[in-house]
Amino acid sequence: MMTTSHLLDDIRNVNLSYLLLVQRLLNEDRSSAMFRLKLNEQMADTLASLPISQLAKLANSNQLLCHFALVDPSQLSSLTTQQREDDLKRTHAAILLAGSMRDDEEEVVLKKGHHHGR
Repeated sequence: MMTTSHLLDDIRNVNLSYLLLVQRLLNEDRSSAMFRLKLNEQMADTLASLPISQLAKLANSNQLLCHFALVDPSQLSSLTTQQREDDLKRTHAAILLAGSMRDDEEEVVLKKGHHHGR
């Protein structure tokens, strides 16, 4: 049985790996990374500019910093069932994720608009 200490170490390792990957993706192809990671300009700028010491500090959390992007089990099922071509899977995943990103952005806009209206 895995102890809580080991689980927390694993979470921290995943967090650091994820943050390093985020920086690498942002440095290699910023617009693609922002799309894939569902990041806005400000968050992309902030994450890309963090030094390794700050990444390590951020990773030292008991909460996962990454999240599972698919929210509907049918989305997961459609991506894991046998399909004719892998390219179709990737295209389908991009469409599903783009749709959920657009929904997230609309929610932020609505919240901001509602907040400013007060």
